[in-house]
Amino acid sequence: MDNFKKARILIVEDDIDNLEFLKRLLLLKGIEVITATSGEEAVELIKKDQTIQLVLMDILLPQMSGYEATALIKELKPELPIIAQTAFAMHNDREKCLEFGCDDYISKPINKDLLYRKINNLL
Repeated sequence: MDNFKKARILIVEDDIDNLEFLKRLLLLKGIEVITATSGEEAVELIKKDQTIQLVLMDILLPQMSGYEATALIKELKPELPIIAQTAFAMHNDREKCLEFGCDDYISKPINKDLLYRKINNLL
């Protein structure tokens, strides 16, 4: 899992506890972390910061959903990998996330080993 070295990942999460949990998991692997608490903030960060290599996108966000934010980000940077992370666990949620442009999907509660594998595969 060498892909983590010098990686720069944007976490989009409005729940502070979830945000801190994900941030700690990534920092443990030496990943540089940027955070946003809304879809709008995430889109603005993507416009300004060309060094972000991957996005962990919460789907259930206030105002602009993670689906909408993903679609806008993919218009700006189609090659930027986005992993949806959501508490939804319905059978069609993964497909819906992929339809909106996400490259992968992980359900909450987050399994750290699975998260690391998914990130490694996309970096």
